[in-house]
Amino acid sequence: MAGNLETDEIRFKPTKNRIILDFSDCKYLGEVHRLLKAKFGFPEYYGENWDALWDCLDGRFDGMGTVLIELYGFSSMNEELKGYCVTMLKIFDELHEKSPNVCFVLMD
Repeated sequence: MAGNLETDEIRFKPTKNRIILDFSDCKYLGEVHRLLKAKFGFPEYYGENWDALWDCLDGRFDGMGTVLIELYGFSSMNEELKGYCVTMLKIFDELHEKSPNVCFVLMD
């Protein structure tokens, strides 16, 4: 059952325009996607893949002012998982280019 996009959008409110993504406990790609889904308030039908990540983030922060997204625990991921998640970092870079109000900071 697809979520109600309008309701999902209303429910998503970053705390003081700051979102913390802590990947320290992530050992598998599915855990990374579940964390992203929870922290960004994605709808139930989020596809847990990189295309879905872009689709859900594109335009999500329009009109919100500056949004700071801090990434923790990336360096603690195993090498294989880090390799998969390089695509996520590229998506974050592309989002910042398209929406300069969204800033991602790798904290470790």
